[in-house]
Amino acid sequence: MALSGRSKDESLPGVLPVFPLMGALLLPRGEMPLNIFEPRYLRMVRDVMGGDRMIGMVQPVDDGQEGDPALYGIGCAGRICSFAETEDGRFLITLKGVTRFKIVEELSSTTPYRQVQADYAPYEGDRLTPMPDAGIARADLIDRLTKFLDRRGLSAEWSAIEKAPDELLINSLAMICPFSPAEKQALLEAKSLRARTRTMISLMEFALADPLLDEDDQQPPVPN
Repeated sequence: MALSGRSKDESLPGVLPVFPLMGALLLPRGEMPLNIFEPRYLRMVRDVMGGDRMIGMVQPVDDGQEGDPALYGIGCAGRICSFAETEDGRFLITLKGVTRFKIVEELSSTTPYRQVQADYAPYEGDRLTPMPDAGIARADLIDRLTKFLDRRGLSAEWSAIEKAPDELLINSLAMICPFSPAEKQALLEAKSLRARTRTMISLMEFALADPLLDEDDQQPPVPN
């Protein structure tokens, strides 16, 4: 993927509080709305709102063990860009993806939420402004997407899809399409936008080839 000038400099905390959430995928410059109600995560949001407002989204590994599950080694750090408190004490926040990170180690902590030592160096390109890339298989992606949605009885706002820049389109689809947690992780860890596109095309082709796919399975509609 072609890249140009560095985006606005943003501080990246070495110690990062993490929100483990199965099936959740945040990508750089993507936005994720969250409804926070568990006491430990309410505390986490309060703590970060007084500082850099950064939270790491990471998937837990479903290992069948009791207690806090193991975490995948790669997550994405996001900054709280909107915040509201409900009358019943919940927080409604939106995270805007900043950069992926590698978990160096999980830290012992006195806080009720988990914290990790984060290494952002492998993903310096995540904070660069993307440029159009003729190598993106956009037509192939839209072709598979059409069949993928039709198979599930879903629809999309195709005019918006046609107008969306490559990164916005690809990352938005990766975040909202009904892929499994392991598939979401593969999309997160893709080394480039081209690689993420190829991975998503492969996942859709695999799903379309599955004769056991229940076409009546109701999935949430793809947002405009």
